[in-house]
Amino acid sequence: MKIVNPATEEAIAEMEMADAAEVDRTVERARRAFPAWRSVSPGDRARLLRGFARTVEEHAEELARLEIANAGHTVGNARWEAGNVRDVLDFYSGAPERDHGRQIPVPGGVDITFAEPLGVVGVIVPWNFPMVIMMWGAAPALAAGNTVVVKPAEWTPLTALRLAELALEAGLPEGVLQVVPGEGEVAGARLVGHPDVRKIVFTGSTEVGRLIAAKAAEQVKRVTLELGGKSANIVFADADLDRAAATAPMAVFDNSGQDCCARSRILVEHSVYDDFLLRLGQAVQEVKVGDPLDPASQMGPLISAEHRDRVRSFVTGPAGVYATGSCPSGPGYWFPPSVLTAPEGFDPVDIEPGGSHAAFRRAFTEEIFGPVVTVVPFEDEAHAVQIANNTQYGLSGSIWTRDVGRALRVARDVEAGNLSVNSHSSVRYWTPFGGFKQSGLGRELGPDALAAFTETKNVFISTEWTSTE
Repeated sequence: MKIVNPATEEAIAEMEMADAAEVDRTVERARRAFPAWRSVSPGDRARLLRGFARTVEEHAEELARLEIANAGHTVGNARWEAGNVRDVLDFYSGAPERDHGRQIPVPGGVDITFAEPLGVVGVIVPWNFPMVIMMWGAAPALAAGNTVVVKPAEWTPLTALRLAELALEAGLPEGVLQVVPGEGEVAGARLVGHPDVRKIVFTGSTEVGRLIAAKAAEQVKRVTLELGGKSANIVFADADLDRAAATAPMAVFDNSGQDCCARSRILVEHSVYDDFLLRLGQAVQEVKVGDPLDPASQMGPLISAEHRDRVRSFVTGPAGVYATGSCPSGPGYWFPPSVLTAPEGFDPVDIEPGGSHAAFRRAFTEEIFGPVVTVVPFEDEAHAVQIANNTQYGLSGSIWTRDVGRALRVARDVEAGNLSVNSHSSVRYWTPFGGFKQSGLGRELGPDALAAFTETKNVFISTEWTSTE
């Protein structure tokens, strides 16, 4: 398979896709490596992970350049992503020595618990943030004593493969962290169905997540699923409108909108709706879309021509385009940042398909995964929450208000796993990340991530002794 630079449409590598037999061989190597890896003392495992983090730091610019070429990320984003890989490894390098069990008071003896690693963990990675999401799953799994097999997305395998090489350079034993490039329907399906893989970590579409959950259930295999999103950015009339409007574009258009946390539904209190739109339109015009290697570029290309066609389908026809930015012409999968506004009479609480506003309703309810944002007005706090929750998703979102009480009320009422007030920050590696409803199962990152990669073993030791004499 040819690996293509989405900014130039030039082939940059040729990749052989693994078949099911190759997946089997990879899993077998991981299975054989597991007993020795789980037996590495906590301090030594921590030192190996810290060494891995240092090796990543030494190769950070190389990794960033690979991500720019392979995924079309801007240079600023790609450098942040390489740094995030290093930081996640650093954070979880402290975990092996803190993976504590408990002593539970019981009569007649002592009861203790152990956090035991699962075995082989499969991590299936999407194409939108390849190296970052790989390490969100791999780092805590490795810290807990598991071996890991990574299946990267077909379009973006390069950083995953390089990270596996760097792990070996840093001293991780053979078989502990492996990467197997392949198609989802072949390599991914075999990884999910393999009886020696004890857990699957998957980030991707809700549709595929359902299939993985069903397949894993046949073996009662554990899963962590981080799936789709259609997050709300709720702007109240008392908010700092200038700041809310200025930051709203990149809350959607970062990584060209290819982000499950994108705040792709902006809900604005009716009394300031027109004022906000004027500010938003100006901010969108100022978004710089261009060469990913240019430090001034805020947005690069979409991942493929196929994906660009899908994104375009949301803004053609009677969808109500309010404003668009600019983008380069010529080679590359470029698409301009676009704002769609609600047509007169549109009911944002009604999410049934079809009807007189079918085009806008589709854009308002489906995950576009591109630089397109929809904007609708709301009447009051209760209405805003009703609109925000009227979706199958529940991953992220933002709330803009100067009223602390309102911020807390709305944050508690919105059905989403990650919310920010007067901010669009979704992810910190030291805090939990995951979604409600069909945005996924389980949580990644944060201090408790190792619990997702271990089993609790309970051991009772009797202190009672009866002499036979």
